[in-house]
Amino acid sequence: MTTPREAVGQRFDPALMRRARERSWAVLADIRGRMRPGLDEEQAKAMAAEVFRAHGVERLWHPPYIRIGPNTLKTYREPSDPGVRLGADDVFFVDLGLVFDGHEGDVGDTFTVGEAPRQQACAEAARALFDDVAAAWRTRGLSGRALYAYAGERAAAMGWRFNHAIKGHRLGDFPHAVHKAGNLGDLGAVPSPGLWVLEIQLAHPGEPFGAFYEDLLEGASA
Repeated sequence: MTTPREAVGQRFDPALMRRARERSWAVLADIRGRMRPGLDEEQAKAMAAEVFRAHGVERLWHPPYIRIGPNTLKTYREPSDPGVRLGADDVFFVDLGLVFDGHEGDVGDTFTVGEAPRQQACAEAARALFDDVAAAWRTRGLSGRALYAYAGERAAAMGWRFNHAIKGHRLGDFPHAVHKAGNLGDLGAVPSPGLWVLEIQLAHPGEPFGAFYEDLLEGASA
């Protein structure tokens, strides 16, 4: 590891980190497939708890966030506005922090139901921006701070508002929090692969919805 902020526990295993990531994405896909118009966020989280049991989730390292409609503008620190239900033509995102085999997964993505072309464009933009920033990390060896500066510039060029309060974070063997690594967006060093989550949150410049995407930075950086 190149920095004390990348410390891990004695049981840390990169293969188990990759497996936790894969299983977390499988759980998220299952939740997505069960989302139906009419559900509110509390009902969606109750459904998610059933999915966790079905997939053998060991525990949660952060509570699930399922944000619907205007609540897609909220960060994880902000409570949702109550009473928001998934409409027939609407947007939602799912953010999961799961533990499998003592290792943490953290995945998030945004989806639409019905006919919601503007919301779908926002969701696609969040994924595209993630790919762009992750590619810059792999090819240019950018620090965490530089990655988020680049993300903000690219989001503006794409015509979306970038949420600078979301800055990514560490993962590891549970609990990674004992290492007090701080945010990816404050990291002056180049983040090592398989340890840091890149989070992207966008908002429509004039409409009350946004999109969220996150995943582990993997592959060799420059």
